Amino acid sequence: MKFKRWMAMATAAVLAFGTLAGCGQSGKKTESTAASAESSAEASGKKLKIVATIFPEYDWVRQILGDEAKNADITLLLDKGVDLHSYQPNAEDIAKISECDLFLYVGGESDGWVKDALKEGKNPDRKVINLLEALGNNTKEEEVVEGMQAEEEEGSKDSESTAASQAAESQAAGESTAASAESEEEECPEYDEHVWLSLRNAESICEVITEDLKSLDSAHAAVYEANLKKYTEQLESLDQQYTDTVKAAANKTLLFGDRFPFRYLVDDYGIKYYAAFVGCSAETEASFETVSFLAKKMDELGLKHVMTIEGPNKKIAETIIQNTKDKNQDILTLNSMQSTTEQDIESGETYLGIMQQNLEVLKKALQ
Repeated sequence: MKFKRWMAMATAAVLAFGTLAGCGQSGKKTESTAASAESSAEASGKKLKIVATIFPEYDWVRQILGDEAKNADITLLLDKGVDLHSYQPNAEDIAKISECDLFLYVGGESDGWVKDALKEGKNPDRKVINLLEALGNNTKEEEVVEGMQAEEEEGSKDSESTAASQAAESQAAGESTAASAESEEEECPEYDEHVWLSLRNAESICEVITEDLKSLDSAHAAVYEANLKKYTEQLESLDQQYTDTVKAAANKTLLFGDRFPFRYLVDDYGIKYYAAFVGCSAETEASFETVSFLAKKMDELGLKHVMTIEGPNKKIAETIIQNTKDKNQDILTLNSMQSTTEQDIESGETYLGIMQQNLEVLKKALQ
């Protein structure tokens, strides 16, 4: 999407400055200091340095480490409630990624800044987990369902015309190769980034995390395997609860007056959905046509609830309700874990806990 490409370009300058600042800081360390740190690490046991971009990755690592988490420095980059799609790394973030032993990120268009950040690696043994790559063929392209407002709907014809004109000018100037590369980028499929909202995906990714932790810390390989086994059983148990809930539900359709990041979840259990926007949309205002369609769909299906994701803005959902026949539906919220804060973690939030809460919401939504 154009919004995310613009964000990637905007962060390029930040990355350039950040990496220089990070390198400048590391350059202040003397050889004797490094040698002393290495000697100390050998004596007390080196702590694993792990950096995760989003909360689910962070919590999966904690669960697999188990008691060994106290012997690791685990950093969550998006710990202030900043949305994945608008996050911009600072110099400190870049430095942490450069020096860590394990780095986890989603790998979609919102993570366009990561490519440059990884070039500055100071740890030759660093392992990197890209969630989309880890899932391989289980990733899904973003889809626009009936009634959904496409992000680039407004002005798209003008954009196409401008792009065609620019391509022609570039070719005339002898820049056909660059134009061709840009065209190929435009044609690449855009994958839905919200892979963590599938318990089944979580199982697969946790296996990858475990293998990397075993490689980095072979002394505790058996511990990590045991923790993975226990955690996988918990994921499978909750997955079965979701399956049973949907199977017993009379209604199997959700309607979102919001962005829709739950495609992986609904596909796992055969739930149909309608929504105002795709999961990565930057739109905040729904068109009259979109609101009207969703309101009529609620009346047609007899839905009792309009869904939203976490956050205070329920304006679109409220507008949809006001355009229905009965105007008495409730608003329910599913937590997409895109705005989890450090305070949430300190209060005891976990990936499984939030997915359990989402199940309770789902039970009401499918009544």
